[in-house]
Amino acid sequence: MKRLLLPLMIGASLFAITAAKSTGMMDTGGSAAGDFGPPQGEPIHAQLTSPPFVPPPVNRTKPAKVIVDLEVKEVEKEISEGVKYTFWTFGGTVPGSFIRIRQGDTVEFHLKNHPDSKMPHNIDLHAVTGPGGGAASSFTAPGHASQFTFKALNAGLYVYHCATAPVGMHVANGMYGLILVEPPQGMPKVDKEYYVMQGDFYTVGKYREKGVQPFDMQKAIDENPTYVLFNGSEGALLGDKALKANVGDTVRLYVGNGGPNLVSSFHVIGEIFDKVYTEGGSHYQENVQTTLVPAGGSAIVEYKAEVPGTGVIVDHSIFRAFNKGALGMVKTEGPENKAVYSGKEVDSVYLGDKSVSAAPVKAAANASASGSLTLAQQIKAGEALYNGTCSVCHQSNGAGLPNVFPPLAGSDYLNADKVRAAKVVLNGLSGKITVNGNGYDSVMPPMSQLNDDEVANILTFVMNSWGNKGGQLSADEIKNIRASTPRPKGAAH
Repeated sequence: MKRLLLPLMIGASLFAITAAKSTGMMDTGGSAAGDFGPPQGEPIHAQLTSPPFVPPPVNRTKPAKVIVDLEVKEVEKEISEGVKYTFWTFGGTVPGSFIRIRQGDTVEFHLKNHPDSKMPHNIDLHAVTGPGGGAASSFTAPGHASQFTFKALNAGLYVYHCATAPVGMHVANGMYGLILVEPPQGMPKVDKEYYVMQGDFYTVGKYREKGVQPFDMQKAIDENPTYVLFNGSEGALLGDKALKANVGDTVRLYVGNGGPNLVSSFHVIGEIFDKVYTEGGSHYQENVQTTLVPAGGSAIVEYKAEVPGTGVIVDHSIFRAFNKGALGMVKTEGPENKAVYSGKEVDSVYLGDKSVSAAPVKAAANASASGSLTLAQQIKAGEALYNGTCSVCHQSNGAGLPNVFPPLAGSDYLNADKVRAAKVVLNGLSGKITVNGNGYDSVMPPMSQLNDDEVANILTFVMNSWGNKGGQLSADEIKNIRASTPRPKGAAH
């Protein structure tokens, strides 16, 4: 019997080894197998990168002593156009600096807290085997520094975050990032690597409400975020800041989710992930459309760019994408392959007002804040917002669609009463109306998710376009109209 079992056992072992190799990031048997002895050679200072960029591969065959220098900074930045927020950061960015090391490395971690900080901070790295992931050894007051050492025993992609009380508040203010612990043989070679991390943010003001917005603890406790974002701001991966690839490239995204509350349904519209290293671990799944990334977790996704165009990065919990900001772009350039895909590209279907230049909107917001907003600036901003919000139904020329959507161009209904027009935008409209002698019986949903300045700019643009009689609405007028009209059930605000 023993003679019969031995070949079976050997065969099973060989099969297991072959299967492990097929995963790409080879299973190293857990932390017990991740200690490759003491560091060899001279100490190495880790090269850290800001998102969306990733440090180069380690390309080492032996464990080393790696010194990581990371500074906490509290910085005020834009979270959306014209909206500022005080972020607490590792390295000055949200997410924090990307750290890349090798399994078996001994890491000497130096954490500094900038003298201008108002709060103490620390760091919990999920790659650490030890109390608090390093948090117990890294409590750092403003103007001070701390140091601790750990051995990277497990390969994988790990989240790090602040763990100073109240922990949720520190994380919600942007204190998270990723550390990649490469397996001994390194990651399989690809053409492009990028760093994308989702987070949910909680402001006192509503979505896109202008000005400096403080943190709202009650919204955070209720898990009701104002924003859900990639890389810390609504425009971080859009337009000129989009990720870039060429046709034929293999693209790898190191994806994290800082939370603090929401699980991400990570998806790239127009692509299928050839490989997903689930939860940042050693084994991959193939041919995946959408992958879950838990709060405080990660995933590594890879795909081959087969055709040119714009891949739209979203959290497929879809209202987060289109109404809270969880949108990004991967722009792929190169020759068409009509055997794979034939059709025109229309970014605005998915990207909305982020498919057009944000410059006029930003200019109008800045002018409004300084009290110098002109009619021309309003019209320019309104055009950009209209093209990304209204043009799918009402068309870019305002002509509407016969028997379906009434025209805005030369519209007697619109020109008759600008206050009524504002109420239609804010409250929606259903039932029969007559526009330019033609009857329409359709439904316009409330667009009350738009802010007062956005509604004012859009309507000012429409009133001054396509043969309409002109006119102007201010954000204050929209605010009063919003406050004085009954809110229909289901309206956003």
